[in-house]
Amino acid sequence: MVVKMLGREAVLDSSTILIDFLLKKYRADKIGTMQVITQLSDEDIVWSPVPESNSIANLVAHIWGTVHQRYETVFFDVPDTRDRDKEFERGLQMSKEQAMELIGKSYDRIIQVLENAKENPEKLLEQPYLNLPTLTNSGVDNEATTLEMLLHQFRHLPGHTGQIVYIAKMRKGQLQW
Repeated sequence: MVVKMLGREAVLDSSTILIDFLLKKYRADKIGTMQVITQLSDEDIVWSPVPESNSIANLVAHIWGTVHQRYETVFFDVPDTRDRDKEFERGLQMSKEQAMELIGKSYDRIIQVLENAKENPEKLLEQPYLNLPTLTNSGVDNEATTLEMLLHQFRHLPGHTGQIVYIAKMRKGQLQW
């Protein structure tokens, strides 16, 4: 695609292309991840290959914890209640229904941020963490723009959903797509 506009219009057109791509990807990934989880039992959700490994429950808790802390608190003014250490506790209990709910909410929140940015592309360049406490355990720092946060999450989330698929295949063998 050749962008013939110059200046601000070209930037906004590029942002629309990027946002549309991310929306399409996140919507498809949500469906795929939910399809995998629906094929599992409660026992599969809490199973881990070896004691030192994460279970699907750990991965789902971590995905939700990240989305809650990095997106809900800043863009939806929700108090930060994340307990990152608990996300990785061995033996973390979670039902299949809870896993489905948290994965769905995680994707929905990211999609909401993208839809809001599509309406106001200038928001991609805002720095929502600038005046907040220092971020820890994050791939971005407090000077990160919304765009940088979204791109970091675009790399981070598929790594963990890939782990969910891998563990599901270990438990079930062939999955239905």
